[in-house]
Amino acid sequence: MAEDFDENEFNGEENIETEEVNETVVDAGVDSEEEEDESLPFAKAEVVRLMKENLDDDKMIKERVKVEMNKFLGDILKNVCVQLNEYPYTTIQYEMLKECIYPYTNVKRINQEKQRILLHLDAIKADCDALSMDVKRTFKIKDTPEEEENLSVFGEDDSEFNEE
Repeated sequence: MAEDFDENEFNGEENIETEEVNETVVDAGVDSEEEEDESLPFAKAEVVRLMKENLDDDKMIKERVKVEMNKFLGDILKNVCVQLNEYPYTTIQYEMLKECIYPYTNVKRINQEKQRILLHLDAIKADCDALSMDVKRTFKIKDTPEEEENLSVFGEDDSEFNEE
């Protein structure tokens, strides 16, 4: 029985050592996740919760998407703060914030305005092309300098006016 006791004691020690190793491995995994979370600007759980609220229920979010969305939001925050720092005032007012976040909150309106301007420019180009064709057809512009010298405003020879 003494041998059985020793074996059980040995097995018990082995189990304790195995548990310690498992805890160390689990702790290392938690540390790497904590380190990753520390490098992110926002709490990952909060970003994921907001994403899930706005995505369809059947969507699954990959880990990389969660991390990159978090970094993206952090970059936007940094850009807005850079713009806010350009103000000479020590207190940041709500109006300043509204002005700085305008490009992010009005993307749809800005894109619509861009499309409207591009369509207007296309119309202007078409008008210019039509006017150019009318001018070429009506006035039949000649590129030779000899003919330009012989032409006058009245259609007559200018030599009479030059002699006076």
